[in-house]
Amino acid sequence: MNFDDNLIACAALVERADPLRFRATMAAPVSARQVLFPLYAFNLEVARAPWVTQEAMIAEMRLQWWRDVCEEIAETRPVRRHEVATPLAAAISERNAKLLDDLVAARRWDIYRDAFEDAAHFDHYIDQTAGTLMWVAASSLGQADESVVRDAGYGAGVAAWLHAIPQLVDQGRVPLLDGTDAGVSALAQKASARLKRARKHRTMVSAAARPALFSIGASAKVLQAAIDEPARVGDGTLPHVDAFSLPWRALSGRW
Repeated sequence: MNFDDNLIACAALVERADPLRFRATMAAPVSARQVLFPLYAFNLEVARAPWVTQEAMIAEMRLQWWRDVCEEIAETRPVRRHEVATPLAAAISERNAKLLDDLVAARRWDIYRDAFEDAAHFDHYIDQTAGTLMWVAASSLGQADESVVRDAGYGAGVAAWLHAIPQLVDQGRVPLLDGTDAGVSALAQKASARLKRARKHRTMVSAAARPALFSIGASAKVLQAAIDEPARVGDGTLPHVDAFSLPWRALSGRW
């Protein structure tokens, strides 16, 4: 696979809208970038679909368009020509396309203003979005233990979610089951424990698959800040998730 116009477009989209994953991908081998850029561009397209319109039906249609793409890939049918869909089809397996369909389905929560039903609903949302994205990335690159990758994805996903709280509240959403300091701290502790567990078993992720986890960034630092000073979540003063030494991490493999 060469870096054709579609892959270049994917890379440009990620560079503009997801600097952390762009940095992480640029630290990966070229062969891994050819997988990660389309995948991360897909994630951006799906993540922003519910937010570009106030009309729920239009947002649903936008998400359905991407679910149709995933179905085409999963069923090995011709995939519609699109600067993201085309290289995505070349980068992932049929099985992973089915997992990405679950990711898109989970994003329907973003369309509406309903709160999460319970802790299981919240955990499912984080796992189906952040966890599935990281797992599809890792498994597309090399051998990895799914539970380890999903633990890491949960930790990184909650860290990113805590960063987004002020914006979500401004949008009239109810992003947390318990927005008290105690509730925020408990959520951050849970996410931190899962991230620590993943790192304890980092040898279960092969060298080839490791670039998929570089996007964890400074999630551990973010979570610790939320544990120590939960008010920083609402204030929007958590540490930047991209404030970490990527070259050292890439060379050492110690994500």
